[in-house]
Amino acid sequence: MIDIEAAITEEKFLAASGPGGQNVNKVATAVQLRCDVFRLGLAPEVYARLKSLAGSRMTGDGEIVLTARTHRTQEANRAEARARLAALIARAHERQAKRVKTRPSRAAKAKRVDAKKQRGSVKAGRGKVDFD
Repeated sequence: MIDIEAAITEEKFLAASGPGGQNVNKVATAVQLRCDVFRLGLAPEVYARLKSLAGSRMTGDGEIVLTARTHRTQEANRAEARARLAALIARAHERQAKRVKTRPSRAAKAKRVDAKKQRGSVKAGRGKVDFD
């Protein structure tokens, strides 16, 4: 298992918007978590998936920056940020299943063409009526 604790380089607490009433202006409850991806020692394909999953949350220096501000306490926001980081890394370790190409059978193609012909005849039957 990967040691996420060793890769976390910095936790900074910020003043957050959101729940907390007037207390929100006095207490820094939001947490900004920085994780150095290179210290995780990931395989190249896992690193590539993590980079694409992180998107703009990854800096040019190889740090993932997560901000959690939904809770009223530092501890809850800190736990949420760490859980989100762990989930992101776990998703990067999941390999996508290879897609198996399939082809429609001859009977399926014939059925589709017959349905199209029937629908075309229904539409051809619409329009002005000729009384000749």
